[in-house]
Amino acid sequence: MVHLGRSYLCAVGLIAAFAASSVSRAADIESALIERAKKEGQVTFYTNLIVNQVVRPVASAFEKKYAIKVNVSRADSQTTILKLVNESRAGRTEVDVWNLSSGLKSFVEAGIIRKFTAANAAEYPGAYKDSNGFWVATNVYVNTPGFNTQLVPASEAPKTLNDLLDPKWKGKLAWKPNDVSGAVGFIGNVLTSMGEDRGMTYLRQFARQDPITVEASARAILDRVIAGEYPIALQIFNHHAVISANKGAPVSWIPMEPATVSLQLAGITRDAPHPNAALLFIEFMLSEEGQKIFQEAEYLPAHPKVPARTPSLKPEGGGFKATVLSPEIMDQGIDHWADVYKRLFR
Repeated sequence: MVHLGRSYLCAVGLIAAFAASSVSRAADIESALIERAKKEGQVTFYTNLIVNQVVRPVASAFEKKYAIKVNVSRADSQTTILKLVNESRAGRTEVDVWNLSSGLKSFVEAGIIRKFTAANAAEYPGAYKDSNGFWVATNVYVNTPGFNTQLVPASEAPKTLNDLLDPKWKGKLAWKPNDVSGAVGFIGNVLTSMGEDRGMTYLRQFARQDPITVEASARAILDRVIAGEYPIALQIFNHHAVISANKGAPVSWIPMEPATVSLQLAGITRDAPHPNAALLFIEFMLSEEGQKIFQEAEYLPAHPKVPARTPSLKPEGGGFKATVLSPEIMDQGIDHWADVYKRLFR
C-alpha cells in the first residue's frame, strides 16, 4: 500500500545509462544519447493521451529541440496493448515508446517491453517509477467526488468516506461501473487504504446507499452532474472539475481522503526500431521542461518539482492524503475489486 500525504516524500534514484552502460552524470548520458538518437532520426509514440491537448505540444517541443521526428498514434490503452502484442508476434514492431494508463501486466507477461533507466526519473517518488525498470509515470490522475454547486452547497458536501454513508445521499451518488475512474477504483481505494476486513465492512454499508451506475466515461458523468442530472459523482478526475469550473460551470471537487491516484505510464518496446530516440523522448517528457508542457495542458505532472496548473489538485499541493494504485497493486487487486462490485452493487 502506497500513500502520499502532507509528508510527501521525494525519491532518490540511481542515475544510469541506457541498457547496460552506466556513467556518473546525467549530462554525460544526455550528450551521448542525443548523438545516437539523432542518427536514428525519428521516434514512434503510441499513447492514449489527448493529442491536441498535450501530445502535439510535447512532440513539437521535442522536435524543435532535437530535430528528431515524432510519429504519433493515439488509441485507448487496451487497443494500444493489442496493437503492440500483434506487432511483436508478427515480428514487425513499429512503436518505440508506449504510453498507457492500464494493462501493464499484459506487456510484462508477453515480454514485449524492455527495461530502461531514465536519468530524469531520479527525482521522482518511488511510487512513480518501476523498481524493475519497465515504466515511469509521465503524469498522474487524482480521482475524487465532484458535485454540482447549485444542488449541493459546499458546506453540505460530504467531506469524508463516512459522510457518504449519510442517508441523505442514498440514491444520489453516481459512478461508472469499471476501471479506476469508477466503482472498481473506489472499491480498490477503500480496500487498499482500510485493509480487507474493515474495507469490506465499509463497502457493505455503502452498498445500502444504492449508488447510481452510469455507463459513461468519468468526464461524461461529470458533465451530467454539471447539467443537474446527479448531485454528486464519485471518482471523477479532479482536474476536469477545475477546467469546467474555470469556464463557469457550477461544479467543484472534494479532496476526500484518501483520494485515488493512478498513473500514466511510459516505457520502451523490446524491439524498438529507434531505442535511443525512444529513451531521449522519455527523458524529455520526464524533464522539468517536458513536465511544464503537461502543466500548461492542465494535466497533473508527475515530477515533484512541477506543480499542477492549479497546485491544490495534486496531493502534495493540496495537502490531502491519497492512495497510489500502482500498476502492481492494480494487477494484484483489480479482479477481486471487480468481483466485490458484482457481489455488492449489481
